[in-house]
Amino acid sequence: MASDGTALPSIALLAAFRAVLRPLARLAVASGLPYARIDEVLRQVLVEAASAAHSTLPPQRRVSRISTTLGLNRREVTRLYRTEKAEKPAPPSPATRLFLKWQSDTRLRGGTGELLRLPRQGAGLSFEALAQEITRDVHPRSLLEELCRLGLARHDDAQDTVELIVEAFVPRGDRARMLGFLGANVGDHLEAAASNVLGDGREHFEQAIFADELSAESVRELRRTITRQWQALRAAAVPALEALIEADRAAGRPQDQRIRIGLFSWTEPMQKKDIE
Repeated sequence: MASDGTALPSIALLAAFRAVLRPLARLAVASGLPYARIDEVLRQVLVEAASAAHSTLPPQRRVSRISTTLGLNRREVTRLYRTEKAEKPAPPSPATRLFLKWQSDTRLRGGTGELLRLPRQGAGLSFEALAQEITRDVHPRSLLEELCRLGLARHDDAQDTVELIVEAFVPRGDRARMLGFLGANVGDHLEAAASNVLGDGREHFEQAIFADELSAESVRELRRTITRQWQALRAAAVPALEALIEADRAAGRPQDQRIRIGLFSWTEPMQKKDIE
């Protein structure tokens, strides 16, 4: 305990919460999201977490325990407890899966690693054949139109070929999908970090490198290095994941686990006090 009777872990926890919530607050303000809506969502997820922590209790006792845990009155807990939970993030769309497949399949890269331009149709290495490897429920033409709409691919009408025009799936102009990525990627990252804090710290891989006293030129060079490393990781991980999925299916093992592998970087100017 601190000299004022405050639990030291709570001080550290609140500092961590502040650091995590600050960018979300910036996003909320920029998007015009009012406090009342945020408060409602926060109450809902707190009740969901408290309910999961006391899942063995019968409903009535669980409401009382949640009320005590969170400091909310029973009527409010009951209201929130009955609120329909938000839907889980949708699985990757066929267009997303096609884009990632094209990125990772070594058959679709040239001798120096460049992405190949594909004929739109054909039995060999064609866009249509690749699309049908992903799904036969969506017509290849529809997938092509979606990739072009998102600014990820280009169709050359004269030569009837298709090429990817970006190296990362960042659907600019599609705000809903970008927010979906934010929730899924950052949410899973925080889940891993929180589980490590609550456990022995080794359940999930969650590491970072940080440095300061860099110039803007050095940061630009480092971004190129990070991009190359990510491309190498993606090229190795996607085929490995596909092979493991097939091996599990062949062996009849329960396929009830999911994984998300990510890499991020963040740069900003140093605070003046840190430079002096």
